[in-house]
Amino acid sequence: MPILEVKELRKTFQSVVAVDSISFSVEAGEIFTIIGPNGAGKTTTLEMIEGLQTPDNGDIQLKGLNWKSDSKRIKQMIGVQPQTSALFDLLTVYESLDVFAGFYERSRPIEEILDFINLGDHRKKFVKTLSGGQRQRLAIGIALVNDPDILFLDEPTTGLDPQARRNLWDIILKLKGLGKTTILTTHYMEEAEKLSDRVCIVDQGKIIALDTPQNLIQLLAKEREIHLTFPSSMKEAQNMVQVVKDYPGVTKVHSEQNVLLFSTTSSEESLYQLFKYTTENQIEVRQIGIKDLSLEDVFIAFTGKEWRD
Repeated sequence: MPILEVKELRKTFQSVVAVDSISFSVEAGEIFTIIGPNGAGKTTTLEMIEGLQTPDNGDIQLKGLNWKSDSKRIKQMIGVQPQTSALFDLLTVYESLDVFAGFYERSRPIEEILDFINLGDHRKKFVKTLSGGQRQRLAIGIALVNDPDILFLDEPTTGLDPQARRNLWDIILKLKGLGKTTILTTHYMEEAEKLSDRVCIVDQGKIIALDTPQNLIQLLAKEREIHLTFPSSMKEAQNMVQVVKDYPGVTKVHSEQNVLLFSTTSSEESLYQLFKYTTENQIEVRQIGIKDLSLEDVFIAFTGKEWRD
């Protein structure tokens, strides 16, 4: 039985449909990531599951419980790190964890949480003196104080530098190692690809794709992007556009300065034809590259949009 089941969830704000009949389930121990552009309905979906918003329609089951009849029990078994965490600047790190631990029937030892989020050496620091990454780690620590079965992390790494972001990735993966279920939203494609067991792509309040990152990428794997760099002349790249566009499997082709770029569903055949032509015509190729597809390519393919932060 899934640890979380969402069925036909819908939420409107006046004439705006924020979430439009979304359904999915999450297995225990999964890192389940919801991605989508701003305004796609990610946070609204999360807030309904967390009990912070009331859906217009639909059903939410957490370990077989629902918010209407089991709200007290659900609150004890979930941990929430909201998009904007309200921390108390004049409390120390230790005091912050201790205060929130007092809200629950059970709690993990504070020292254990400090060690887990790598803030043991900062236990006596006031919250106002912490860096952005340290504040985010503290927010996750607060979400952990009741030893929850399910954690909800809403864009936990937004605004952090690359090192701080990687530190949070380590914590999220450690949570998985403890058997925790994590529901994550993010703007970062690499983050979703590296961390997730499954990814749910949402746009305009609807689910448009849901699968493992690998399976989503595999949907587009037949098409590869190839680029060739010529010594310095833009002319060679421009001339090759006319040659390559008629190759079998080529879907799009253009040049940028001295670089030829094209996409093809027959990469081996295209490369064979290409090198046959450049050899016969004594055209020097300085560099060749084949781009590996990523989750961002999947996003753009499904939504038709560039990624927006």
